[in-house]
Amino acid sequence: MKPIVLFCLLSCSVMFATAQTTSQLSTAPDPSKPVMVVTAACGKCLFGMTANDCTLAVRIKGKTYFVDGTGIDDHGDAHAKKGLCNATSKAEVQGEIVGNRFRATYFKLLSAPAKTN
Repeated sequence: MKPIVLFCLLSCSVMFATAQTTSQLSTAPDPSKPVMVVTAACGKCLFGMTANDCTLAVRIKGKTYFVDGTGIDDHGDAHAKKGLCNATSKAEVQGEIVGNRFRATYFKLLSAPAKTN
């Protein structure tokens, strides 16, 4: 009986380990693609977007998009006084809009928050 339980536990742990996604986010911009400077913040808290949780979003040409490829907590404590749930920041980004979401391949916050709540 013990070998069966051990086998099941090991199988589950392998399954969970392989289910983890890896980020495709680059640490430097691709020189062959344009870099955009956008406004970044929490889509739910500051941009008024519909979401269950605090989620990173960007504003590009007046339209807001949730971001795939990096998360809000990857850029500091979102709920700190100057975090992305309480203040907007400028960011350099590269990526593309896919299915009404921004798929980032490069994302770097540039400034201290531009606006506080």
